[in-house]
Amino acid sequence: MTKTDPPPARVTATDAATALIKKLTDIHGPVMFHQSGGCCDGSAPMCFPLGEFKTGDQDVLLGEIEGSPFYIGRAQFEYWRHTQLIIDVVDGRGGMFSLEGPEGKRFLTRSRIFTDDEWNILKQTEQSDPAEAP
Repeated sequence: MTKTDPPPARVTATDAATALIKKLTDIHGPVMFHQSGGCCDGSAPMCFPLGEFKTGDQDVLLGEIEGSPFYIGRAQFEYWRHTQLIIDVVDGRGGMFSLEGPEGKRFLTRSRIFTDDEWNILKQTEQSDPAEAP
């Protein structure tokens, strides 16, 4: 990577995840994601109809997957800021509030640590509040 390279995506999706997102969008209309920080449904990426999950100052927009916004809580972002989230799909029951549940699938977050070069590019793009950066 060079200084002119765009910053790496903070969140991406596998082909299986994008296929499921397309299916859910066909059924429910536009969707959004929030990376759960625990509680009722563990630490799963949760899928909701767009706007149904209310975000606020404590949520960070990481980016989009398949045109759908993907948020994470600010405190959790601080733990995961050095990693790229890779949203995947596996068989099984997901979170009881997440749209994919009836499909017999669940979204799953995998991750990888950014390389030094990627991290340097991300740091260059961040403003005064790193959680505000894409």
